[in-house]
Amino acid sequence: MNLVAQQSSTVLVVDDTANTLELIKTVLGGEHRVLTASDAALGMKIALQEEPDLILLDIRMPGVDGYQLCRQLKADPVTREIPVVFVTAMDEEREEAKGLELGAIDYITKPLSAPILKARVRNHIDLKRQRDQLRRLSAVDGLTGLANRRAFGEALEKEWRSAIRRNTSISLLMTDVDDFKQFNDAYGHLAGDEALRRVAKALSSAALRPADLVARYGGEEFVILLPDTGANEAALVADRLLLAVRRLAIPHEHSRGWQFISLSVGLASARPTRNVGANELLDLSDRMLYQAKNSGRNRVVTANLEAPEEPAA
Repeated sequence: MNLVAQQSSTVLVVDDTANTLELIKTVLGGEHRVLTASDAALGMKIALQEEPDLILLDIRMPGVDGYQLCRQLKADPVTREIPVVFVTAMDEEREEAKGLELGAIDYITKPLSAPILKARVRNHIDLKRQRDQLRRLSAVDGLTGLANRRAFGEALEKEWRSAIRRNTSISLLMTDVDDFKQFNDAYGHLAGDEALRRVAKALSSAALRPADLVARYGGEEFVILLPDTGANEAALVADRLLLAVRRLAIPHEHSRGWQFISLSVGLASARPTRNVGANELLDLSDRMLYQAKNSGRNRVVTANLEAPEEPAA
């Protein structure tokens, strides 16, 4: 067993019995970071904030039971991929079938056996890591090594929901390499591919924070997702993008702007609410990119998405 790798994993235990929480924490604490919740509401809150590798979930809890919490977990994009294992004293086949139909991957029955609990948890976390690795590989653009459009879409939805919970801003930069068709026509597609790889590397260097996501949106379009970032901060990032691409000094004699490859950027910022969808931010950034292209290219055009106020409770 790779103990270092195991200790980097997080297990959330949701159970209304203090003795069970303490027992599981004692058994698993040497190999995993163990978080606990004594009710469904707290369990959901922790799951959204911490995104654990595995959730051990009791069925019989007062108020919202384990089945209902499992439904909530599987309905939320942030938590739907987290594997859920029910921990229960019930051993009837129909009860197990119900849980599996809701999206749980396994059952562990009480009274708990420490060796079985440790082995089951270890196996499920290993399987999750394998799935995560496959998901990461499928989310990478083959040409540039950046995140691809699908991965960007998932990240945008996730960060939008997170911004709603934390009442923070989010910004999006939609970029396009200016006159790239003319570049391909003049220099050939191999040179075009190499230029895109260099541009992608330059964009990544300009997005300085680990939370920022640079992705290839399609063709010569790239997007930069900036969580917890307002319009003023995002504008600084956009300026860095333009400068980073200019410094590449890739000759483009057929550009309608200047004689090197350049970038146009549409910047959109918002403070998300539940009344506005992430696609509206995406659409706004695309419209700003269109304006940047029509205004002469090699520039940034900015807008704020004014979200309507949520109705008072």
